[in-house]
Amino acid sequence: MFDIGFSELVLVGVVALVVLGPDRLPGAIRTASLWIGRIKRSFLSIKQEVEREIGADEIRRQLHNEQILDLEREMQAMKQSLIAPATPVENSVAPADTSLPPTIASQNKTPQP
Repeated sequence: MFDIGFSELVLVGVVALVVLGPDRLPGAIRTASLWIGRIKRSFLSIKQEVEREIGADEIRRQLHNEQILDLEREMQAMKQSLIAPATPVENSVAPADTSLPPTIASQNKTPQP
């Protein structure tokens, strides 16, 4: 989250040890951890209250139900396409045109009276 490595933590620990001294360092760490715990609990309670206010659980439930319904519709469509009888090949092909195209010689003939 903050991208703090081990070397940075060691540096902060050494600086805190030098500034506070070995006598007050354990008390300072204890106090800091208590404050961090309180802040985490406060943020968690605020998050839960906001989610409760906007009805996030209900929205998630509705989205999940809609996804399930969409999947069921797709399954039904697939099942119908597999069950539907195939059309015979002879009905799907257009009848052949038996008339021949006019030849060039017949087009160039002049009509006789």
